[in-house]
Amino acid sequence: MKRLILVLMLLAAPGWAVQPGEMLDDPALEERARDISQGLRCPICRNESIDESNADLARDLRLLVRERIMAGDTDAEVVDYVVDRYGEFILLEPTMDGVNLILWLAAPVLLLLALGIGYGTVRARSTAPPPEDLSEEEERRLKALLGK
Repeated sequence: MKRLILVLMLLAAPGWAVQPGEMLDDPALEERARDISQGLRCPICRNESIDESNADLARDLRLLVRERIMAGDTDAEVVDYVVDRYGEFILLEPTMDGVNLILWLAAPVLLLLALGIGYGTVRARSTAPPPEDLSEEEERRLKALLGK
């Protein structure tokens, strides 16, 4: 029973999504392919790298990366090739330039803005004059409305 559980745990390990038939014979090239694959997002699994995903599209992308490496491309050229085909969404860590810079900076700027608005609101409430008491006429109308 323990062996069965161990085998099932090993089969479920996401790091072994790369099949033996996909691996390159040269260990240095395979290491490069693994490094590149770990930075590319699986379009189906969303937040898994293509190296971890068992999806068919992830397998195709792993093979594409290995084909480009075998063709003599540098790591940057391989990534650029995949980004050209699938867009920047394919990168697990998007670049910090152009339109993406707005996305990277939006959260901290909005947080500071919210803190400033919150501080201003609390400060304004603490300096506001206390509410006036109800007049006798208002108290009679309130009691009439409440049925007392």
